[in-house]
Amino acid sequence: MNRKTSLRPSPTALLNPRCDASFKAMFTAETVDSDAALKDFISTILDRSVKEIRLLKNEPPIQVAGESRMSFDVSVKFDDGEVIDLEMQSRQEDYDYASRAEIQLARLLSTNSRAGDKWHSPAAYQISVLNFEFDKDDNSPLSWYIMRKENGGRLSGKLNVIFFDLIKIHRLLGKPVEELSKLEKWGLFLSYADDERQGEYIDAITRSEEGIMQAKSSLLTVSQDEINWATQNSIFIAREDQSAILYNAEQRGIKRGAQQTAIANARNALNMGLSPEQVSQITELPLEQVLTLKNE
Repeated sequence: MNRKTSLRPSPTALLNPRCDASFKAMFTAETVDSDAALKDFISTILDRSVKEIRLLKNEPPIQVAGESRMSFDVSVKFDDGEVIDLEMQSRQEDYDYASRAEIQLARLLSTNSRAGDKWHSPAAYQISVLNFEFDKDDNSPLSWYIMRKENGGRLSGKLNVIFFDLIKIHRLLGKPVEELSKLEKWGLFLSYADDERQGEYIDAITRSEEGIMQAKSSLLTVSQDEINWATQNSIFIAREDQSAILYNAEQRGIKRGAQQTAIANARNALNMGLSPEQVSQITELPLEQVLTLKNE
């Protein structure tokens, strides 16, 4: 009898929560644990109690060339009408991420605004969990950007861009759990939940916070679904293929540039009276090619 092949590496393996699709699966699984974990995470980021939230449909059109063709953001609405776009950004892309966040937030605020409300639109938040270092000059893992005057005066507070930098959390790995803040615990959980080498340490973190424990439970649940593994694997393979294509294109460009430089140098050397044999040795071009250049 043929045994079914599983995409899951082992019966205890967990999806990588730094993969945008797996991050979304963990927080939108429509289970009690998933709902509670999402509330706890947002509460921790915003430093405010979150009692009721509602997930929204969120498959907006792609706004940046090269982005994934599907949105893996988590769209949330509070009971007071405020809205959040929460996403995991697993790597730095070749566009201005700060501008992207601002533009997406502006669209979110505009979409959520209602005509005739006398500009009393609820606030909007763009929360990005970054698996890359956004600002190397800032040691804080959490950066909150709002519109202010030069003297520090705040505008309406309706536009809020928040970056949670996981790379700055990595230095805390191994720090006694009781000395960690709740935000730091969330950062370490997201950074190492799928790393079995850190299993004992991450288990201690999950036991210390009910919300993170519920996130771990939700991650366990979605990790049992082969579809989630197929989605995660396809994303990783696509990104590796894209990186390989870019690398190969870059190498071809370098090779072409070196070839053109060698030809230019060969012409100059021939004009200076060097023999084709000498030019071939200096430029490492084939003698036949140098002879062709001489006869042009």
